[in-house]
Amino acid sequence: MTTTGLEALRDLILDDAGLAEALDAIHDYDAFAARAVEAARAAGFAVEAAEIRAAIQAASVPPARRASAQPGWLPAEVSDLGGQPVVSWRWFGRRRLVGSFYADDLTRAGYRPLNRLVGLRTPLPGPDARPARAPDGLVFHMSRCGSTLAARMLAAPPAHAVISEAAPIDAVLRLPVDDDAKVSVLRAMVAALGQVRYGERRLFLKLDCWHVRDLPLFRRAFPDAPWVFLYREPVEVLVSHLRRRGVQMIPELVPPARLGLDMPAVPDADYCARVLAALCEGAARHHPLGGGRLVNYRQLPEALFTEILPYFGVTASAAEVQAMRAATVRDAKAPEQAFAPDVQDKQQAATPALRAICTRRLGPAYQRLEAMRAAQ
Repeated sequence: MTTTGLEALRDLILDDAGLAEALDAIHDYDAFAARAVEAARAAGFAVEAAEIRAAIQAASVPPARRASAQPGWLPAEVSDLGGQPVVSWRWFGRRRLVGSFYADDLTRAGYRPLNRLVGLRTPLPGPDARPARAPDGLVFHMSRCGSTLAARMLAAPPAHAVISEAAPIDAVLRLPVDDDAKVSVLRAMVAALGQVRYGERRLFLKLDCWHVRDLPLFRRAFPDAPWVFLYREPVEVLVSHLRRRGVQMIPELVPPARLGLDMPAVPDADYCARVLAALCEGAARHHPLGGGRLVNYRQLPEALFTEILPYFGVTASAAEVQAMRAATVRDAKAPEQAFAPDVQDKQQAATPALRAICTRRLGPAYQRLEAMRAAQ
């Protein structure tokens, strides 16, 4: 069988959500190939099971190029193709997002036979691609401050969908276009990511930490969406990053200009503290725009029920509260592990020199946030 036949099978699956749903439930390559052969024959063309298996193993079928994606496909990546931004999509159907980060769910989806056989690329979604959907709440954060815990708690009830640090959103914010165009594309991208797929009623976005500097853009795109900014005692956050640096601490991955900083000679502890200060200063500067609430790490997890949910306008049922509380007993970034408090460990690890850096670089911004929080 030729690649043309495999492309016909790819297109058949793209056009039939019911078939995609049935095939995506099959993880075994042989069983998947057998079911795909049946579907091809029913559609009037032949394809061999061995060729389907080989195509799955090699992910060799070229992605389809279409004007838009059907429901059930979620944006996976924004890339440049011939000087134009294009979106690659993965099939999720009615599967819930269960990872601590959107990237975790994309990775799992990428291993499934259907997504190895069927690829899809489209231009950036336009405002009319699907019904607009404004988030019920936006979560901004300092990083390493309990934001992943908050996101996992929010995601625990089946009625909730949480999009956590999705790369396609960051790609939209990096587009070389004016803010009006960026707002339009951001709304369309959130509508694509947040499409209702399994009956969920609420949508929350947890953004990358540096997105707090883009808060005015999010306010323009979603003026009625309440937002929170989570932060933590600076020395504890800095110790965490010096043990295992986040991408925002690596200039080659997150350009310092996005944080309002110059390129450092050496991305040392002082640079890491400057990054954290830029995030806290961004939250403090934009807080007067309205719609926001500040939450300190030490208020978690109870603050989700006393501060965040009420501010987001969510009245949780007893079952939802139980599900959210159950999420607190596991490590947010490694749910297979039990949660272990780390405040004392990080405080003990902070040297006098590190504390001096925190006081100099982060003290004013942190104290400003604390004063604003006290006045809420």
